[in-house]
Amino acid sequence: MALLEEHQLPSLKKLEQVLVLGASVSQFKMARIAPWPIFTLFVEQQATLHALEERLALLDYIERIKVKPLKEMTEVERLAFSGKHTSQHCHTQYNFDVEWFASTKGAKVFHTLLAQQPESFDLALSHIPDTGDVTPKQYQQFVDSYKKIFNDYTVDKEAGEKAPLAAATRLLAMKRPDQFIALTNAKIDVFCQGLSIAKFNAFDFENYWQDMIGTLRTFAWWHQDAPEDERELKLWKVRAILVDLFMFADEDFAFTSNYLRIRDKKLNSVESSYKSGRRGRIKLTAEEVVDQALAEEGVPEYIQTKRDTILKQVKAGKSVEHVIGLMRAIFG
Repeated sequence: MALLEEHQLPSLKKLEQVLVLGASVSQFKMARIAPWPIFTLFVEQQATLHALEERLALLDYIERIKVKPLKEMTEVERLAFSGKHTSQHCHTQYNFDVEWFASTKGAKVFHTLLAQQPESFDLALSHIPDTGDVTPKQYQQFVDSYKKIFNDYTVDKEAGEKAPLAAATRLLAMKRPDQFIALTNAKIDVFCQGLSIAKFNAFDFENYWQDMIGTLRTFAWWHQDAPEDERELKLWKVRAILVDLFMFADEDFAFTSNYLRIRDKKLNSVESSYKSGRRGRIKLTAEEVVDQALAEEGVPEYIQTKRDTILKQVKAGKSVEHVIGLMRAIFG
């Protein structure tokens, strides 16, 4: 990057975006033909890059709280269900980013309405059954109820608001992660290209169902019967939403977690330092901190080979203990 002129950077960025899109599309194409064993193998291979365990922790939490209607949830629980991470999601209780799969933090009208009338969203979600395949009629009943919430909201617009598709898919996928794909506006193009369907807009509920969910239901792995293996069964119960793991992710993606950001903010309130028995407490450079940590007895080779990744995260403000601990948890 340092060898490039400033005017060349936009072109490089564009090339990077094209390559990332190409990688995602290629992986999605594999998902279209993969049988269940290949699907689960790929998901497990992506576990580190996509923070799979953190995502599953989120889905486990949602499974526990969704026995209550939205109206009876606390505000923090409701935000976790709907996909908006806040400082109120204390890292000691919420050891996951609630925005995995689909963040809705930019959907201001959606969150205003959800806070004001959660019972209306409960009514919409009541049309989606807890078990069994969702039918077109049930989905359409949800859509009609969901759209009515926004159409009736005339505070800013006399004709009401347009109902956002992405926020709806978040609600649907949290209630039935085996049936629905969670979207953000930014993901629509990638998913559509990867699934070889026509691109639809951020308000198109019809083509989300007919094209995207309809295509999902043609995949062999989606039709797999419930497996006996405990780990596979856990993935099978949330198999539709796990399509998200077929998007390209670099080695830093898992570190973008809001949970880690909040936790690291607590851990890094004191500057990183190293305590020496002979020299007392001294400051070290990031390189020295990482090298000292990697030189400690018992650090496995697979972590030592990740020095550059660890160093990058330490320079970004994370503690070396946290980064190595996370790698131990993931790779171990």
